Amino acid sequence: MMFAVFVSPNAKLTDGSQLDLDGCPVRLKVNPRARRVSLRLDVVRREVVATAPTVRRLKDAAAFAGQRRAWIAAQLAALPDAARLAPGETIEVLGRPCRLVSTARRADAGLAEDADGLRLSAQGEGAIFALRAGRLLRAHALSVMRERTAHHAAALGCPAPAVAVTDTRSRWGSCKPAAAGAAACGTVRYSWRLVLAPWFVADYVAAHECAHLKEANHGPKFWALVRQQVGPERAARAWLRAHGSRLHAVGRDRASAQ
Repeated sequence: MMFAVFVSPNAKLTDGSQLDLDGCPVRLKVNPRARRVSLRLDVVRREVVATAPTVRRLKDAAAFAGQRRAWIAAQLAALPDAARLAPGETIEVLGRPCRLVSTARRADAGLAEDADGLRLSAQGEGAIFALRAGRLLRAHALSVMRERTAHHAAALGCPAPAVAVTDTRSRWGSCKPAAAGAAACGTVRYSWRLVLAPWFVADYVAAHECAHLKEANHGPKFWALVRQQVGPERAARAWLRAHGSRLHAVGRDRASAQ
């Protein structure tokens, strides 16, 4: 069997086992809801996940990975290079170039505009700078997405829901409408990495999640509400499909993704 090339046939495979396929990381996963063995790319951990419905079928998942080694290598090679959060680097914030600058004064930390454009200043160097710059980006993301959520909710005649930002792996946003008769207004969560996307993309995701406050499905009424807010959605959806992995690469390297 082809999987014997990179794992012994007598090896005891478990949920979470890490395999090396010609230098490509493959992680085995058990999902009882899975109907068959499958492969997927985890852009955050920069690895391929081989899923099996039971522990007994993990060897089948390993064998399948061995058969698809060319596909695995191509998927990993196509991932964008990790973009460091380090002084001197440039990232994009809502579609605008933003310089990363180290500052000695805490009072100077934050996102600001100067004669050279947008800059994000944080204290420290190395991992400390990256941590603090990341916190500043999250705070800016929360501020922006709160404002856009309130805007779209009001336009749809809904009370503004609670808003939070997280570092999700697969969903750019999620909405939990308030229960019927509840005093709360529901909750919307976003990936903070939307602040690294163009403005029209972040705004589309906000409109999308707010539309779920009124329509819990993705039927015609739902899409009509989205288009009422931001117009045709195709460009924003296409941008996320094409460039979403680049957003996940910001602030990561291979070591931190493991």
